[in-house]
Order: sequence, then structure tokens, then C-alpha cells
Amino acid sequence: MGKKSKAEKKSKGGKKKHDLSGGPQDIASLLVQTARSMRTVVSRNLLDSGLYAGQDGVMLLLAETDGLTAGNLAAKLGVKAPTMTRTIGRMEAQGFVERRTDDDDARLTKVYLTAPGRSSLQTIEAAGKSSEKIAIHGLSDKEVKTLMKLLRAVDSNLQGSTPQE
Repeated sequence: MGKKSKAEKKSKGGKKKHDLSGGPQDIASLLVQTARSMRTVVSRNLLDSGLYAGQDGVMLLLAETDGLTAGNLAAKLGVKAPTMTRTIGRMEAQGFVERRTDDDDARLTKVYLTAPGRSSLQTIEAAGKSSEKIAIHGLSDKEVKTLMKLLRAVDSNLQGSTPQE
């Protein structure tokens, strides 16, 4: 037997140390590309409904909590306020949402789903499920569970990170 590579060496806690020389960019690139591919498939599946990329997220948030401000929506979806304002304007023109002045604070404008917006929620759910089915094609149930566990762990690590970790 030869010497163990850096990737095979174990830390004091017994876990393998990860040799990420040249690897982190590969992981980041792969995650970004996978997210883009998923977004493309979801968008394609929503095309017939008249919904565009990103609008499904707005509608799903409003389905959970109707009557959010544009700022709340932007923060929850991780986009800038001007982007959200344009998205809401487009969705309002399409008839999916409406803006109303807040009953308690007239300075606030809140966004609400309309009846056509609510009826589109089933289409969004179906598009999501169809996209997931395509994404996991050929994977076993065990592999899907492992993938979900790993993605949650990566997300948790990233959520709790500080700059330059």
C-alpha cells in the first residue's frame, strides 16, 4: 500500500479532510449551472401559462402570505427592489396580482394575488413537479434522499458563512 493522498487523510475527528485544491470553483460552477438548468426547465414548463421566470416565486410567496410589500418580496426572493417593482408591474399588467394601499398605513402599498393569479398556482406546482421529475430521472429514491440531504447541508453551510471563510 502506498501513502494516502491529501484527500484520503483523516482529521483528528475521524472525518476525511477534503482536498479542494481546484475543487471549490468546480462545486460552485456546477451548483450554479444546475440551478440555471432547473430554472430554464421550470420557465419552459410555465411558458404556456403566460408566466415568466421569477414570477412563480412571487406568486408562491403571495400564496403563503398575501399582501406583502415589494420590499418584502424582494428581500425574501433575494432580488433588488427595482427588479421586484418591474416584476410586479408586469404581473399586474398580466392580471396575476394587484397593488393596494395598506388599510392600516396608507404610506404602504401591498401586493395581492388576483383570482387569475390564484388559479395559476396549480400550474406552477405542476411545472415544478414536472421539472423535478426531469431533474431526478435515473436516480434511485436513496440517491434522491442523499442529494436532498447534501444540498441542505451545503445551503446551511453557505447561510451560516462569513466572508472569506
